[in-house]
Amino acid sequence: MSTAHPHVPDVSTEDRLYTVKYRDSGESHLGIENADICTECTTNECTSVCPAAVWTVDDDSDGVPSIAYENCLECGSCRFGCPYDNVEWTYPKTGSGVVFKQG
Repeated sequence: MSTAHPHVPDVSTEDRLYTVKYRDSGESHLGIENADICTECTTNECTSVCPAAVWTVDDDSDGVPSIAYENCLECGSCRFGCPYDNVEWTYPKTGSGVVFKQG
C-alpha cells in the first residue's frame, strides 16, 4: 500500500503572514515599561523572538524599540523573550486584534 503524501506548496513566511489580518483598536496593546532599561540592553531579544517583526531597533533609536503593533500575532514571545521583564503586553480590546484565516 502506498503512503503518498499530498503536495504541500512551498510558501514563504512572508506569504503566510500576509493571510493574517489585524482589527486595529486605535491603540497599542504592546509597550515598554521602562525605556531606560532598553538603552542598557545589548541583545534585543524582543526583536529577535518576534515572528512578525513587530519589534525593531534602529541605529538612531538609542536602543529603544519601535513597535508596529498592527502586525502582532499575539503570541507573547516578546514578553517571554525580554530578560528584563520590560514588555507591557495585554490582549487587544474586545473585537480587535489578530484575525487568522486559512489561506
